[in-house]
Amino acid sequence: MKSHILIPLIAQAAFAGILAPRNTSYACNNSPELCSRSYSNITQLGAHDSPFLTTTNSDVLSISDAGNQNINSTAQLTAGVRLLTAQVHNNNGSWDLCHTSCSLLNAGTLSTWLSQIKAWMDANPYDVVTILLVNSDNASAEDLNSQFEAANITSYAYQPPSTTTPLDTWPTLQELILNSTRLVTFVASLDPTSNTVAPYLLDEFTFVFENPYNVTSLSNFSCTADRPPAVQGQTATAISSGRLPLVNHFLDESIGLGIDIPNTGNITTTNGLTGTGSLGQAASDCSAAYGKAPAFLLVDFFDEGSTLSVVNSLNGISASVVGQTQPSATAISNAAVRRAGGSQFQLGSGSSGWLMVAIIAWHLHSI
Repeated sequence: MKSHILIPLIAQAAFAGILAPRNTSYACNNSPELCSRSYSNITQLGAHDSPFLTTTNSDVLSISDAGNQNINSTAQLTAGVRLLTAQVHNNNGSWDLCHTSCSLLNAGTLSTWLSQIKAWMDANPYDVVTILLVNSDNASAEDLNSQFEAANITSYAYQPPSTTTPLDTWPTLQELILNSTRLVTFVASLDPTSNTVAPYLLDEFTFVFENPYNVTSLSNFSCTADRPPAVQGQTATAISSGRLPLVNHFLDESIGLGIDIPNTGNITTTNGLTGTGSLGQAASDCSAAYGKAPAFLLVDFFDEGSTLSVVNSLNGISASVVGQTQPSATAISNAAVRRAGGSQFQLGSGSSGWLMVAIIAWHLHSI
């Protein structure tokens, strides 16, 4: 065998060796125990509306309660989050990450956000990352692909053998890492039959089903399949279809006029280990309902409560896993102060028009 062929094979074998299960020096998604596990046989912690941070837009409204996370997406990844979700909107020809309305909260362009994720993945070669984009303004595969190419992140993209049916078998984390296909991207929604330019952009509801997400009472969380419509109310059918279960577990509260905002007052309960409405209880209930642990747990303010502990428990790994770095108490505290100081809408100039925007936007609040 020629030397130029032999050397890559030796390197690949060595790389496979260091990623072997139970190796104590290297970890896949924070644990050596996960390396040999299928992508469909792990639970990933998800940051709901990942780029939308608690903030104040002084030009329009004081909307500190509009954010769903305390710290940015790369800090989320460092802490142990592996699913990042965001809403994509057409903002006068620019594909931006906006919280329901670009007039309320705009986190910048999709390509800029993806570039940040790409830099994190470059620096963390043993991690598989999942992105879920809510396609709010029906961007085409070409539109989205241009953003991924601008971020130079397509080299990491995983493309399954079929993009039109759920997979019977997903690769293991180790296989995804070895093949440098460490980025799985779902889009809600994108017609897979017309997507020929970027087949790595996977229609979410071909591969995933979700429980209800518009919850305003701790006692109303449910594991019942809600989306896509084909399996609505038919949890057993959703499971037998091969779709991956995504559990939405974030609590909203109504402030009147049809406006719902994230419920921060109960966040430690919602993200807690035990009790009515807790993430731990939802994880237990949904695991029983599905006959297996959920593939994704999606939460607000992931760094408050016990979200990492719940996910580690579902994955059967210890709290001392490699790589998880809990965000600082200062970051969480500062975010809590910002929320407390701006919990009411405060109207600025031209307030009547912006109030109508706010009413409509929050009424349409979605993932």
